[in-house]
Amino acid sequence: MSLTTLIVWTLIVAAAVLVVRALRRDGADGHTAAAPYSASDKGPERLLAERFARGEIDDEEYSRRIAVLRSHGPGPTPL
Repeated sequence: MSLTTLIVWTLIVAAAVLVVRALRRDGADGHTAAAPYSASDKGPERLLAERFARGEIDDEEYSRRIAVLRSHGPGPTPL
């Protein structure tokens, strides 16, 4: 009887751990959700740097795009 009790409690703890892990997940890769960008973050530059790090764009494309971003400054573009 004590073996059965031990197995039941082990299953309860394992289920609780799995539920907590599932609720903390952002996606299938298991990474937690990142905090949203604040007004002081450089969202576009950060995104561009991440694309460069993943190899989606080369160094020439990165340099060109970062120059364009920095030349326009923050805020919406006027019409």
